[in-house]
Amino acid sequence: MSLLTEIVEKVKRRDPDQKEFHQAVQEVMETLEPTVKKHPEFVKAAIYERIVEPDRTLMFRVPWLDDKGNVQVNRGFRVQFNNAIGPYKGGLRFHPSVNLGIIKFLGFEQIFKNALTTLPMGGGKGGSDFDPKGKSDMEVMKFCQSFMRELYRHIGDDIDVPAGDIGVGGREIGYLFGYYKKVGNEHTGVLTGKGPEYGGSLIRPEATGYGATYFAAEMLATRGKDFKGLTVAVSGSGNVAQYTVEKVNQLGGKAISLSDSNGTIIDEKGIDAAKLDFIMELKNVKRGRIKEYADKYKINYYDGLSAWDVIREQGIKVDAAFPCATENEIDGRNAEALLKNGCFCLSEGANMPSNPDAIKTYQDHNILYGPGKAANAGGVATSGLEMSQNSMRLSWPREEVDSRLQMIMKSIHKACLDASEAYGKKGDYVTGANIAGFIKVAKAMLAYGVV
Repeated sequence: MSLLTEIVEKVKRRDPDQKEFHQAVQEVMETLEPTVKKHPEFVKAAIYERIVEPDRTLMFRVPWLDDKGNVQVNRGFRVQFNNAIGPYKGGLRFHPSVNLGIIKFLGFEQIFKNALTTLPMGGGKGGSDFDPKGKSDMEVMKFCQSFMRELYRHIGDDIDVPAGDIGVGGREIGYLFGYYKKVGNEHTGVLTGKGPEYGGSLIRPEATGYGATYFAAEMLATRGKDFKGLTVAVSGSGNVAQYTVEKVNQLGGKAISLSDSNGTIIDEKGIDAAKLDFIMELKNVKRGRIKEYADKYKINYYDGLSAWDVIREQGIKVDAAFPCATENEIDGRNAEALLKNGCFCLSEGANMPSNPDAIKTYQDHNILYGPGKAANAGGVATSGLEMSQNSMRLSWPREEVDSRLQMIMKSIHKACLDASEAYGKKGDYVTGANIAGFIKVAKAMLAYGVV
């Protein structure tokens, strides 16, 4: 049994219930095998063993009052995984599925994603099993304030800088930051994804979706292609999905799908700018369900099915795909159906949205596959740019932030290809992303000694 296989097995034995974390660790460790012989100094310093253990894991009670005056109790989490190259950085997720294993998987992925951006950010993640759906603004505010009453003592602009994730958008960030300011008595860049009126960066809401599309454009260019005339499938309907659709449209493609936890819409004519405006109002303001789009535009709605289930069952042709909903949303069957239906490029807007069977299918068929830690790094990269702007007490114009984002995504793409070639896996974006991110963090850890 190899060293890295032993580490994976030890992780599974130590925390047997954390399946998503096991999956993330195994996916990374399998691709790091070429680094073991090339870097015996990493083996001697036990870098591989140390990098799978968080620096710190926080779990806390979050009591709050609902609109009826009843006391509700949720769990809060923050996993500060690795700060070798900078302050812990990673989002907060509010969703009923949140548990320690989910947060550890996300925090672990964040280490390598943040390293790829070239910005000085470590990896962390947090959240709660609180569900903002169906809650009033007052209930969400009370929950956020209670959550921050504990979290504030563990974060800071040079310590740990959270951001948003699933269930945590502009409204939640505003409530969280407002309470941090109150109890901390300071206005610092301790959260990113803030409104532009109080320190947020332009392009931040768009960044993950734009970045995933820019990364896909770089992959397409390696085969002499671009988005013009391509039919594109997108899952999800939050910020990432919305701005993926917007950028796909701008680059000449046609997005035909969106989804939420209730079902999927397929609009064969394309989700154009006017229709996307309706989606943004529906989801960001009214907080409605995607079925309302189908009702308004008289198109097909598939109740209870994911976008990928619909594409498989209906045989819908797509050239490119952007899973932007949640982890493991594409399995082996759906991956095979995508390829059968013409898909030759897939860029992950969500974190680990493809399960191992799906990834094997992509790689076996040599399609252009951008793994999440590379393809969706635009969001945290722009959060890093927001941190820089906050530190300098200035705000860059939209064009400058977008230009920097494009440069970062080009740099990530090049880093993936360069690392894949240097370690004998030319063209393998998964191996390239993992190794490029790992080497940077490992060298920093080695420099610090055993800490």
